[in-house]
Amino acid sequence: MPLAMNREVFITCAVTGSGSSQDRSPHVPRSPKQIADSAIDAAKAGAAIVHCHVRDPETGKPRRDVHLYREVTERIRAADVDVVLNLTAGMGGDMVFGSPENPLPLNEKATDMGGATNRVEHVRQCLPEICTLDCGTMNFAEADYVMTNTPGMLRAMGAMMTALGVKPEIEAFDTGHLWFAKQLVEEKVLDPDALVQLCMGVPWGAPDDLNTFMAMVNNVPSNWNWSAFSIGRNQMAYAAAAVLAGGNVRVGLEDNLWLDKGVLATNAQLVERAVSIVSNMGARVIGPDEVRKKLNLTKRAPL
Repeated sequence: MPLAMNREVFITCAVTGSGSSQDRSPHVPRSPKQIADSAIDAAKAGAAIVHCHVRDPETGKPRRDVHLYREVTERIRAADVDVVLNLTAGMGGDMVFGSPENPLPLNEKATDMGGATNRVEHVRQCLPEICTLDCGTMNFAEADYVMTNTPGMLRAMGAMMTALGVKPEIEAFDTGHLWFAKQLVEEKVLDPDALVQLCMGVPWGAPDDLNTFMAMVNNVPSNWNWSAFSIGRNQMAYAAAAVLAGGNVRVGLEDNLWLDKGVLATNAQLVERAVSIVSNMGARVIGPDEVRKKLNLTKRAPL
């Protein structure tokens, strides 16, 4: 593949995520107000898109209550800065088995499995421009946890998102996820001008070495738009790698807590660092209006 650097780059900030990071940094937002405020600060720092999960305001543990998403949405929409809203739809596919010798019954306290309609209900009510579609099942870091997204579930959720006029952001954690995403486009479940996020370095998906990264990039159709990220200390290196390979950038506390060694970051600081990297490479950071035109998005108020 010839080098084709992206000269007009949009930055996504993944604001809080659903991992167990809430007690590792005081900057990880928990309440809807904290999440919205952090997203707004990221937008002021240069993020054109904010990708939001919600958490229990008291414990910081991941939740998927519609009223929490609605409050985040309303606060961001009412802000004095414009930004494209991307809500996760990845929750509700958490399957946690018992011990290796006794996998069944499932760990009921940790397992959270919802139906397609249930998993997309907050998207229906909040009407963000984008929502995520984790395009596959994978072992996800913890010993007995499986992130579960069957082909049938993905077809149903993808069709609902498309019918709502909300663009799915395909979350691809390995090459097989891209393979299935292309199948969804072929089946007209997803529109042809798909959007994909290449998720690198997440155990146990695609490792974040450059050979694997370029294998992922080379599997993205030429008429799709894409971004990429890696977790932890390689987050900023992948901001540069993504631009150099022709894509866009994602940073944020969902994927990395650190600005420098020993220095905990805020979302705004991570976005500022990414803006500096992109600009110093000779590319231009584009804003939310340009992103909406580029991705064919519609900004709407929640129902």
